[in-house]
Amino acid sequence: MVEKSRKNKKEIELIQKLGELTQDLQRTRADFENYMKRSEVEKISAREAGQSSAILKLLPVIDNIERAITHTPSDLKDNKWVQGVTSLVKNLEKSLDELNLKRIDAKPGTIFNPDLHEAILFDEDSEGEQEVIAEEMQPGYTLNGRPIRHSMVKVTRK
Repeated sequence: MVEKSRKNKKEIELIQKLGELTQDLQRTRADFENYMKRSEVEKISAREAGQSSAILKLLPVIDNIERAITHTPSDLKDNKWVQGVTSLVKNLEKSLDELNLKRIDAKPGTIFNPDLHEAILFDEDSEGEQEVIAEEMQPGYTLNGRPIRHSMVKVTRK
């Protein structure tokens, strides 16, 4: 009888130990799955940060090329070299578009959005209820839907 009682006690202890080990295993599995998800998010975030950093370094170069094209003298518009540079900008824009870099819409008349636009000038004499863009001073861009450089704009009321 004493031996049977010891066996039951031993069985109960083993069942409790099995339950504890099962719970530990489930917690460890859940922790590992959370770690894998977190590390994947961190990898994506690091990749996007690196991509964003590289693109931000290229944007001033793109701005200067666009300014040069805008200020091309009219007698050189048909020059093959000028056309080649213009073509280069189009190829660059296509490549950046493939990286999901989009230019922020900041045409005159567009409604001012502080999440996308940075007002560096404001027409104090204008009247109206709605703030709109009067002029884009420097283009802004979004990368994967998030702004990486705001458009610098002149704002007026309409």
